[in-house]
Amino acid sequence: MKKIGIIGATGYTGSELVRLLTGHREVEITVITSESHQGKRFSDIHPQFKGICDVELQPAEEAGKMDLDLVFLALPHGVSMDYVKAWKDKSFKIVDLSGDFRLSSPEVYTNWYDKKHSYADGFKKAVFGLPELYRDKIKDSRLVANPGCFPTGAILAAYPLLKEKIVEPGRLIMDSKTGVTGAGVKPKLVTHFPNVNDNFKPYGIKTHRHTIEIQETLSESTGQQATVQFTPHLLPVDRGILTSAYGIPLGSVSQNMLDELYLKYYQAEPFIRLRGEAPQIKHVRGTNYTDIAIYYDERTGNVMAFSAIDNLVKGAAGQAIQNMNLMLEIQEQEGLNQIPLMP
Repeated sequence: MKKIGIIGATGYTGSELVRLLTGHREVEITVITSESHQGKRFSDIHPQFKGICDVELQPAEEAGKMDLDLVFLALPHGVSMDYVKAWKDKSFKIVDLSGDFRLSSPEVYTNWYDKKHSYADGFKKAVFGLPELYRDKIKDSRLVANPGCFPTGAILAAYPLLKEKIVEPGRLIMDSKTGVTGAGVKPKLVTHFPNVNDNFKPYGIKTHRHTIEIQETLSESTGQQATVQFTPHLLPVDRGILTSAYGIPLGSVSQNMLDELYLKYYQAEPFIRLRGEAPQIKHVRGTNYTDIAIYYDERTGNVMAFSAIDNLVKGAAGQAIQNMNLMLEIQEQEGLNQIPLMP
């Protein structure tokens, strides 16, 4: 059994990591940490784990002393980088679920996150943890930057179109609708029930930090210089992301061509399901699946791609475990065979 540490237990991501890893047959959770709740049991913070995971929460420094195979950093942006730096010479591998190493350089990070980076060398070592694009690199990596939830759905929706030069790379329009868990576990005015219930709104217009993550990754992985207009919207639901991507064709396109293109890239992917109808967030709820549908509109001449993911699973903890499996030479689907919860 591989020994696993979870650094940061109190948020939604930490909770989802424990939920999924509890059913994993080849790893054991050796330590779970919390600086603010050390000494309490994990089930004191997340009561749904009563009798399932009652381990005592430790300070993160204790995890650094243990003989572990891999640790998940379920920490906020700007905090993870310090742990990656402090533990760079440790024997265990790291999957970082924050945005601290997802971008191309510390300068780009500072520009979009408005924070100076403390470990520039980490950018040279980190691999972007989207298995469908970087599986082989992830297998050989000791530091994986787990993608953001919005970028996961957006990149997978658009990747074949740019890779095969089907649409103009400089005129991509994307919008995503997300549940409130994407904002984290801490209460905020924007996610306060009276402000979310019976409401729907865009936010982060022109400036959302996931824009650059989508744009850089699509550019690097396809060899096309992508420009992305990305706008997220807040839905009055707890979890799930539905992404719509629009592109202008560079040449002749047909529905049959697009269907065959997406089969070429994704039919062998264990966690991508190609659908002949618009995807729905309830069809992926609680799972590591990405549901994708591709359309060509003959009237307007536009290409439209849609994706649905669970932001806490494929958009966070599930994808992190998928990366862990690759890094530790475990079968990629192990621990991630949940059936979507519907209704």
